[in-house]
Amino acid sequence: MPTGIRRQARMIALQTLYEYDTAQHSPAEVLQRHVEERHLQPKVFEYANELVMGVCAHLAEIDAHIQSAASEWPLNQMARIDKNILRLAIYEILFNNTVPAKAAINEAVELAKLFGSNTSSRFINGVLGTIFNRAQLTPNPIVESEVK
Repeated sequence: MPTGIRRQARMIALQTLYEYDTAQHSPAEVLQRHVEERHLQPKVFEYANELVMGVCAHLAEIDAHIQSAASEWPLNQMARIDKNILRLAIYEILFNNTVPAKAAINEAVELAKLFGSNTSSRFINGVLGTIFNRAQLTPNPIVESEVK
């Protein structure tokens, strides 16, 4: 899938997750509205949908990773845009695995530069770097259980 499609899908997924986080609107309905209003290509919708539904399915676990890596920032005090950029990237790094982790981190930093504050990109890079480094040190529990 070309990078442009993934980047556009991440932007739509971020906007969908942000609306879900702030207004509690149904993620599926918000995403569908974006598709209809912007006449998105099917591949953009497909990847955005995968991201949104994946984040929602793993939200508690993703938020636990954020809280662990940024313990000085309670989730309810974190900028919502930063929190949702982190959620997207953590889903891609830990659960999706179709994109190299470093590419997911770079994309998250770019989203932070576009949508976040002046300090968002550094904050997001630091949190994701911590999560990525921890993931490198922890054996994959799925692989381990299959070996036994």
